[in-house]
Amino acid sequence: MSDAENALFAAVDALVEQAAAHGELPPPAERGRLREAAGLTRQQVAGALEVSWQAVAAWESGRAVPRPPKRAAYVRLLERLAERHPRPAAQGGASRAADGAAGDGKRTEGAPGAREEEPPTAGAGPDPGPRAVAADGGPRGASTEPARGAVADAPEEHGADASPVPRTEREGAAAPPSGAPAPGRRPAAAGGDRPGKPAADRTGTAAGAVAVPGPAQPGDDAQALPGARPARPAGAPYPAGPLVVLDGAALAHTADGGTLHCPAATITELVEWALGVGIGQERLHRHGRDADPLVVLTEAAAERLGLPARLTDRRNLRLPEDHPAVRDLLAAGWRLTRRGFGPWARVHQPVEAHGTRRCVQLAVLPWDALDPRAWSDLAALATPGELARALGTYATRVLTPRGSTAVNGLELMTALRPPTRPVRDAAGGWTSGPVAGSLTVAVDPAPPEAPDEHPVAAGRDPHDVLDEEAYEWVRDPDLLSDAECALPHAVGLDVNMAFAAAANRLRVGLGAPLHTDGPRFDPKLPGAWYADLSGIATDPRLPSPFTPTGQRPTGPAWYATPTLAYAAELGHRVRPLEAWLRPEAGPYLDPWYTRLRDAYLATMADLGVTKDLTDADFLAAMERHRGADPATAGVLSAIKATVKGGIGKLRERPQGAGHRPGGRWPALERPTWRPDIRAAVIAQARTNMHRKMARMAAHGHFPLAVLSDCVVYPAPGPSPLDLLPRTGDGAPAPGVFRLGVSPGMVKLEGARELWWAAELMEQGHNPARHIKE
Repeated sequence: MSDAENALFAAVDALVEQAAAHGELPPPAERGRLREAAGLTRQQVAGALEVSWQAVAAWESGRAVPRPPKRAAYVRLLERLAERHPRPAAQGGASRAADGAAGDGKRTEGAPGAREEEPPTAGAGPDPGPRAVAADGGPRGASTEPARGAVADAPEEHGADASPVPRTEREGAAAPPSGAPAPGRRPAAAGGDRPGKPAADRTGTAAGAVAVPGPAQPGDDAQALPGARPARPAGAPYPAGPLVVLDGAALAHTADGGTLHCPAATITELVEWALGVGIGQERLHRHGRDADPLVVLTEAAAERLGLPARLTDRRNLRLPEDHPAVRDLLAAGWRLTRRGFGPWARVHQPVEAHGTRRCVQLAVLPWDALDPRAWSDLAALATPGELARALGTYATRVLTPRGSTAVNGLELMTALRPPTRPVRDAAGGWTSGPVAGSLTVAVDPAPPEAPDEHPVAAGRDPHDVLDEEAYEWVRDPDLLSDAECALPHAVGLDVNMAFAAAANRLRVGLGAPLHTDGPRFDPKLPGAWYADLSGIATDPRLPSPFTPTGQRPTGPAWYATPTLAYAAELGHRVRPLEAWLRPEAGPYLDPWYTRLRDAYLATMADLGVTKDLTDADFLAAMERHRGADPATAGVLSAIKATVKGGIGKLRERPQGAGHRPGGRWPALERPTWRPDIRAAVIAQARTNMHRKMARMAAHGHFPLAVLSDCVVYPAPGPSPLDLLPRTGDGAPAPGVFRLGVSPGMVKLEGARELWWAAELMEQGHNPARHIKE
């Protein structure tokens, strides 16, 4: 035995605490099962075997096999894990079928920019009131270089089916199991009695669902995966958790590491099964509704259920209406939203037919349901079990995914502040009433706030527009000083969760706008103000705080309240000429910010980046964090995309050939179509950025360029520690950019040579767009 093999064997012995042995490699699916059963990450296995985690992923999917001397050590690891975690007999033929399925999580080429929507949802009480129609949140614009981090308007979805789906006291909640689960076995979720579905049996397992022990059971010695949660108690409303990921071997992987046998052979059978096994998530607000079951289909599962590997309708991204799966659903009394059966399909039945909400969300991975622009490469890299764990973490910390991250961002607002609640009427019956602090009805914007396509914008002057957007500014290269040109580096700083931080404690309008002439400016009153800020002189080495281009205003213009409030903060007397104001106002986005902030910080902590690190340790942790665990990194990417996408969807524009110029589109009918709120958040983020740049300038540091939440400075070294000002005792100077993980603090975006940035500036390009590369 070579020294290299001895070293590898010693690492494996330390990992599994067992003696060494030799043997053959088990089938690919069994390799992943053994690792997950022990609660080990691919990164841990890769570290012990001195390979990359991508190599371990390839071994587990069957795309590759280890070569000597790694092979002998890997065999030894699997044999020892198999002794501790033998294959349970309850898996039966499903496990044997899984042995031959390699790479369940592998995707084929999907459909980028998938569009989704929701069926009608309801508020509390018999009158559901207005609803929020979900849609995709991809960026708009024809530029080949979209602004980095820009909060783009989300493309429009088509309207949902018009049938009402009011909620019951607990929509879709499964009845708790009637008996305790068998010792040492993770219970399959038990559903409540439903028409056409068998009731849960005496063991608490729904008929047709086989409980299979999952990884990291309570009492195991295995280390829990980041973000993993303990098994739910037997009486939990949704014992199967918020979602499952279905593989090609009829196993549904749950978020807490367990598996359920899914006997469904068609989409119709799958929907019925999902409603009967206790999948779902409790509401985030007492007047909201519980989340519908989510079933994620891997490529192998989609093929097994008769779905194509690729959508042929590339324009509408949906199955044709004559597809067998669609015909079967409709024949069984199920309905689809007007978007049809696409990457995010919602299947539902009218509530009148059953007296309760019956709705299931399906996400089809090979159709690019998890857009890599938002979820990184999670769908391609993770096994079904890992994907269920990652999506379950997102569901627990944010909400059960209902579409793109932009859809989720908007739906989270409604979930945390539902529009209606049940109230008693004069006759003693129940009716629908508004929830204080929520957006309760759809309102038209003021003419300056409306996008060009909106009917209220017809005939307005092209300059009579509220233009509150993120920064895109480059300093005139002639304004670089000799001292700045002598510095060797350009350092980019990126503001963490800039738009979420801007939403914190921000007062926004809750109702319709009111017009007034000659108003007195009130920084606590949300609205659009027409004022002349062109007389305010600003340092040309800094961008103007009043325009997204950073150029000084040339005359009167419309501004959101945060922009004028900052002008007043700088000591200028603000005299608006007219305004569209919203006296009914409040911090609508506060719970949205809090939930996303907590989700972001918890996920960063899973990746080893915490709030208690020193500046040097923080920078080192940020260098390592994306390689710590790809699944958790995908969750982090999705959380950040949820923030930007949610803000962008507040001004969702029409899309598709069916829209008539000057006509309305479905998104306008939801209370959360609010371009004024989007403008206020972006204005707050931009002025927050300028406030810190001004404090940096007081210490002699002027930016080279700004793009959205990234600012580039000349610096004596490649680290932010070489740039950020300090006090005499070594503490960060007051008011400047500060390193840290919290929203509003900064991290290193990238560092390059100063001559590189200067060349881009001379050519009219923005260094902040490219410094990360």
